[in-house]
Formats: sequence, C-alpha cells, structure tokens
Amino acid sequence: MSAAQGRWPPPPEELLTLAVARQQRFLADLADLVAIDSGSYSRSGVNRVADLTHARLVRAGFRVERHSPSEGHGPGRGRGEGHDGRRGPETPAGAPDTGDVLVARKRGDLPREAGGRRVLLAAHMDTVFADGTARDRPFTVVGDLAHGPGVCDDKGGLLAGLTAVEILAAADHRQYEEIVFLATPDEEIGCPVSRPVTVATAGGVDYALALECARENGDLVVSRKGVADFRVTVTGRAAHAGIEPERGANAALAAAHLVVDLQALNARWDDVSVNVGVVRAGTRTNIVCPEAEIRAEVRSATSAGLVRATSAVHAVVAATRVPGTTARAVRSDLCPPMEETPASRFVLARARELGRRLGLELGAAVTGGVGDANLIAGTGVPVLDGLGPVGGADHTPDEWLRISSVPPRVALLAALTADLGRARTP
Repeated sequence: MSAAQGRWPPPPEELLTLAVARQQRFLADLADLVAIDSGSYSRSGVNRVADLTHARLVRAGFRVERHSPSEGHGPGRGRGEGHDGRRGPETPAGAPDTGDVLVARKRGDLPREAGGRRVLLAAHMDTVFADGTARDRPFTVVGDLAHGPGVCDDKGGLLAGLTAVEILAAADHRQYEEIVFLATPDEEIGCPVSRPVTVATAGGVDYALALECARENGDLVVSRKGVADFRVTVTGRAAHAGIEPERGANAALAAAHLVVDLQALNARWDDVSVNVGVVRAGTRTNIVCPEAEIRAEVRSATSAGLVRATSAVHAVVAATRVPGTTARAVRSDLCPPMEETPASRFVLARARELGRRLGLELGAAVTGGVGDANLIAGTGVPVLDGLGPVGGADHTPDEWLRISSVPPRVALLAALTADLGRARTP
C-alpha cells in the first residue's frame, strides 16, 4: 500500500514514484495506440481507441457513458444513448459518422458541501492521418524521442490522463466530489459530433484540465484563440464575354477586391488575424462571372476581438467595389476562445507550485490553435491545457514525444487533479 493512500493532497513526489513504475507499460500502450489508424473519419479506428480507453476507465473505477453518432440515427439524427442507457446530448443533423464520444465519471468521498469539487480531464482520440499511415510509419523510439502518427497529438495526452487517474486510484485518493474524463473522436475536424456532449459535460464542472501535449519547451497552454468561420457569396450578372461584356457584372473581380480588403484587416488589431483560405468563381472563361464564393476565418484570443472583427468583415463585404455586384457574409461556425482569466491563472499557479516539487519550471503559452479546451472554456469553466507529455511537430511525419517527460508530467497531472478536487480560495 502506498504511503500516499488516504492522504490529501497526495505528495507529488510519491505520485512521481508511481508514474516511474508505470513508464514501461506507458510506452508499450502508446505503441499499441499509435499502431491504430484513428483519423477523424475512420470510425472503426477511433472506436478501437475508444474500446481500449473505455476498458481502462472501467478498471479504474469509472462509470462510462458512450455516445454514438450513428446509434439508431439516420439523417436528421435524434438523441443517442450511452452504453448505460442514459440519453445523450443531441447530435447535429448532417454531422459526419465519426467514432463514439466517451464520458466517464468517478464519484469521490468528499461531497460538495464538505469542500469537494468536480474536475474534468479532456483528451481526443482522433488524428489527422489517413488509414495506412500507422503501417507506413510505425511507432519507433530513437533515443529519448518516440515517433509515430498521433504519438503526442493526442495519444500521448490521452494515455497520460488514463495513467494519472489510475495512479490516483492506486493511491486510494478519493478526496474530491467527482472526476470526469472526456474522450472525443473528432477534435481534429472541429468537433462537429462531440461539441454538444462536451458542452453538456462541462456543465457543473469546477475546473478542466486539457491533455494536449505540452509545448516543445515544456510550457503549459493558458490561452487559445477562438475562431469564426465565414462564407461570403458574391452575386454578379452573366453576359457574353466577347459580344456584350458591358452587360455583365463580374463577381470574380468583386471577389478579388474582397480578398484584398479582408486580408488588410490583419493590420487593424494586434489580437486578431484574418485569413482567406478558399476562393471559387465562375465556370467558363467566355462568360462574365455571375457568382463567386469566399471562405475566410477570423481568430482572436478574446471574445471581444471576435466581435470587433466580425463587424469589420460584414462592413468590408457590404462595400463591394464592382458596380452591379452584391455580397453577403454568413458566419458558418464559431469556436469560442479559451481566454486567460483570474480563475485559470489560479489553476496555472497551482500547477506551477506542484511542478516545482517535481523539478519542473512551467511557463505559460498562448496559441492560435483550437481544441476541446475552447469549447469547455466557452461554458465559463476555467481551463488549463498542455498537460500531456512534451511533444512537437504535430500533424507532420516528424511528430515526436519526449519519453523522459512522461513520468513527471503524469505525476503533475495526477497531483493537480487531486489538488483541484478539494476546495481552495483562488
């Protein structure tokens, strides 16, 4: 029996001993996960990862709900049922047929009125890689680095979360109201299926710890930009380009001006970026182009920044420069920012204090990438991200995970989960 059993908070140094003892199993399990092709659209592959995750959580004492996007659904899907018979949040109509969403819960011995708190751990099971990548680029270890598709994004983070809750179970630590574990199948494509489950799961949670990899220098992530996607339709008037071009109104030309004007918004604010990523126009060279489409995104670290930029996009689009053309912008999606707040800074401070006891000096990073943490933060829950092992080169053939970072990062995650599970005054 560990000396950490029954004590609060469990000493980080003793949690590190437990993590070191699991290092070889961690690497073996990571090799098994990386060997599974689990691209976002590979339902069978993601669900193989879900099966392994589900089994580990059950063994650690969690009650697992499983939400399937295709379970009894056709077009215009209704509500899905978890494997325990509970009704799940509604899946959006037309959403892709991805793998399942896992929501696991473990009640502690400390009720809320006695100071217990609810802590959410969140990771994703999908990768950006196509089927066959795991065969062509298998898991390898070179020195202190592990390589393979999804090795750090996010299979290393997912496995770190599972190992952390197993360590707390081994230490018989139950001084919390509830630990919730969320594993999503579609983070890499913007969470079209898991979003309602994530938002519903975040309800009533006091703190959230997201398990994307730590930055290459070991920093945690305290802020992520939000994203607003826009579809701009430009309408002109067709005419014969050789005989009577003056009767036409060229939507392609109007779209070209709009691309320049939208990109110029990048110079207006320090905290906002705008990118035109897709432009489509016309069908034939001998017709004055009657219609065009632009797809653009706006990113900002704050909700206020997104609001300012959205107003600017609509103003630019309304002022088309080509006579006879009109344009309209529709926001097609919005992912809220993960903003730095006093509550999230409190979580960061607790992580830094615990990290020092593990020999870790933890910096705080701001990133433009989005993830499950954005959706959780959008519900008002304080979130700290980057709590997986140290890794880098995500989404590329060179993706890596630093093996020596695993034990201290797993111990930090376990210690922080335990620390937040009992009330403190920020």
